[in-house]
Amino acid sequence: MYAVIATGGKQYRVEPGQELVVEKLTGDVGDSLELPAVMVVDGDAVSAGKDLADRTVKATIVGHDRGPKIRVFTYKNKSRQHKRRGHRQHRTNIRIDEI
Repeated sequence: MYAVIATGGKQYRVEPGQELVVEKLTGDVGDSLELPAVMVVDGDAVSAGKDLADRTVKATIVGHDRGPKIRVFTYKNKSRQHKRRGHRQHRTNIRIDEI
């Protein structure tokens, strides 16, 4: 059995017991979440759309961290104009408990 969830503008295929990294979610470590399911597959039965009226995926927040540093460099030719910046995106680690 697996499900597809949508969070942070992305979709993830998840199974019970799986840990994954998603965009930052509000909550403390140890808090439980309910994420809406986009699709649920159980053997040969596929549920999507109106069939998923109240199906949710329960997850627990394992931790918060920041992703790798991304270097952004802009440059304009012949004008000695340049700018270098860095960015680190906030992330949340979650564990899928049940579907």
